[in-house]
This record gives sequence, structure tokens and C-alpha cells, in this order.
Amino acid sequence: MAEDTVAMSEKMNPTIPVFSAILAGAFLYAYLPVLSGLVRAWAGSDDHSHGFAVIPIALYFLWQNRARLAAEPLAGAGSGLVLSALSLLCYVVARRAEMQTAVSLSMIFFIWGGTIYLCGYRVFRVSLFPLLLLFFMVPVPAQVIAALTIPLQLIVTKVSVALASLFGVPIYHEGNVIHLPGGSFEVVQACSGLRSIMALLTLGAVVSYLTLRSTALRAILFVLAVPIAILVNILRVFVLVTVFHYGHLDLSEGAAHTMLGLAVFLAALGLFVLCGRGLALCER
Repeated sequence: MAEDTVAMSEKMNPTIPVFSAILAGAFLYAYLPVLSGLVRAWAGSDDHSHGFAVIPIALYFLWQNRARLAAEPLAGAGSGLVLSALSLLCYVVARRAEMQTAVSLSMIFFIWGGTIYLCGYRVFRVSLFPLLLLFFMVPVPAQVIAALTIPLQLIVTKVSVALASLFGVPIYHEGNVIHLPGGSFEVVQACSGLRSIMALLTLGAVVSYLTLRSTALRAILFVLAVPIAILVNILRVFVLVTVFHYGHLDLSEGAAHTMLGLAVFLAALGLFVLCGRGLALCER
């Protein structure tokens, strides 16, 4: 047994501990400020608050796969070191160009490269889903949010007004502003569905991975998060204007608005689970 240990140590590349220490130092120096910035972004916006859950969920899946990971041989690949080096180069360029999203993405690819270099491609494949989940902790660029928000606001406004009209509510809209006899409501960014889309996409990735085996069905369930988020936000605005007209209650402020938002998210979650169960029947 001792002879086997000596033989293994002789085969081990002596540069691996050196480069491992360099990788660890580079990560701490370059990316601890990036992680700190991500935490501030998650805390500062409801649109990105799901980022707090990403790392714990990824660590949970790694722990869940601990038996498979322990069974895989550690066969580090030099290409991982190349990926980490390229990620650091991207980090430097993105920092100088003040491209925060690229800086955050370079951190994820650095982790990928470090995993491949230290553990090898077989361990990387077992860990691929948790490593992919890390992308959900990066906030969507403000330019993308701005480009998507206005079209989503208009869609939610138009469909909500059309539904309310079918229920006899005297209503019309100008852009994203809805007018009723007793007042007006603006479909703001929070009601566009974008916040729900990001949270449901994260949830969709987790639920599809846990409940489905087919890659195609997982992709379908993941993509369904988008129409579900839009649909439930249409429901939110429809309920708001209908209750205001017939019940003379304003659900756009205070605790009532919070409860309505919670109910809408639970409805989205219920629809998502139902879609997942329906797709699971296709695998039987």
C-alpha cells in the first residue's frame, strides 16, 4: 500500500500544487470584490434577489452528487488552466471597459477552468448542472432589462384591459397607463413580468432537473417559465382593476398589494408544477 502511494506521488505533476495556489490567490484577489458587488446588486433590487439562493442551491446539488463525485478519479486537465487564464484576461479587459456583466461571467468561467484543471472533465461533467446554475446569480444587464420591459408592459396592459372589458369594466389605456372611471393605474416595471421571469427561470432549471430525465422536456419546462410569468402578471393587473371597479378596493398599495403579489407568484408556481407533471407523463 505504501509502495502504491509512493508510485502515485511520483506520477503526480509537481506543478499542480503550485498552480493551484496561484489559482486560489488569483480568485481571491480578483473575484472577492466581484462577489461583494453581486451581493449588493441582489440586495438592492427585487429583480435580482433570487441571486441569494443560487449558490446554496448549487452547493446542495454538489452535496447530493457527493457519491458520484467521490467515485470519479481526479485527472486534472491542463486545458482548464488555459480557460482560467483566459477568464482572468477577460476580467482585466472587462474591468477596464467597465463591463460588469462580463466581469461576473469571467468569474464563473474561472471556476469552470479551475474545476477542470484540478479535478478533470469527468468530475466537471458530474458537476455541470450546479456549475450552470451559477449563471443565474449574474444580474441581467440594464440595457437588456430596458429593452424587454417596455414591450412586456404593453403586452400586459393590452391583454389586461381586453379581459377587463369582457367583464363589463369601462376601461381604456394609453400606453401602459390604464384609465377607469374612478382613477388610473400605471403598469410599472414590476408588473411587466420581468421579475417573475428571472425568478421562474431559476426555479424552472431546478424543477426540470429534479423531475424530468429528458433533456428536451427539461428545456421545454425551462422555457415555459416565460409565458407563465407574463400570464400571471396579466392576471395580477386584471384582478387589480376589476376589484377596484366592482369592489372599490385599491390593491395597488400597501399590504394588499404585497398579498396580491404573493398570490400571483403562488399561482405561477402552481402552473409551473402542473406543467412539470404534465411533461413527466410523456416520459412514462
